[in-house]
Amino acid sequence: DLTRPTPCDRWDLAALLAHMDDALDAFLEAAGGTVAPPTGPGGAPRPGGTDSLCAKACALLGAWTSAPPRPVTLGRAGRGAGVVMDPGLLVLTAALEITVHGWDVARALDLDHPVPPALAVDLLPVASALVGEGRFAPALAVAGDPGAPSGVRLLGAVGRRA
Repeated sequence: DLTRPTPCDRWDLAALLAHMDDALDAFLEAAGGTVAPPTGPGGAPRPGGTDSLCAKACALLGAWTSAPPRPVTLGRAGRGAGVVMDPGLLVLTAALEITVHGWDVARALDLDHPVPPALAVDLLPVASALVGEGRFAPALAVAGDPGAPSGVRLLGAVGRRA
């Protein structure tokens, strides 16, 4: 049921899957050294559904583990040099995006799949750096609670209640 609600108030499951598909396309493109900003809003999920998402995620993992990530130029061909991004930051951003939205999908399907603690610890600084730039929902108070499990703090940092 692609109309199921997700932890993102404005998105149903169809919109979330379409966003994930677009994001994986961009991260795969970036793994090649250049990525062009999107030209318009995302649409409905493309044919292929979750099989396509899985294939793209595996391809991305393969691209970034077979060779060290290289600097990525953000911009369109023929329109100047563009902005060069640090490859490490891009990899961490992709990991955060995939982790959080994977959790969002699980929640939309009423599944309980907590974020692995070690992964959450690695992604907490990334989430803290990116949330203020409007990429995720505003952080919740639990994000700063050192007594909360790392996965709960990570999700709180991106505006989710675990």
